[in-house]
Amino acid sequence: MGCYQANGARLGWLLLPAERAVEVWPTSGEPRRIEPAERLEAGADFPGLQLELGEIWAG
Repeated sequence: MGCYQANGARLGWLLLPAERAVEVWPTSGEPRRIEPAERLEAGADFPGLQLELGEIWAG
């Protein structure tokens, strides 16, 4: 994720399906882990962007 940010990514979501967890990599600050994660919201960087994770976790 650090490489993506070095190339201009403003937000990174690393999905970990086996753990039903997500690592959120913001532009500033430290990455954080959310578990169990059911829904993601991008916040101020991308207003209105949401991701429902139920289908992804279901495989």
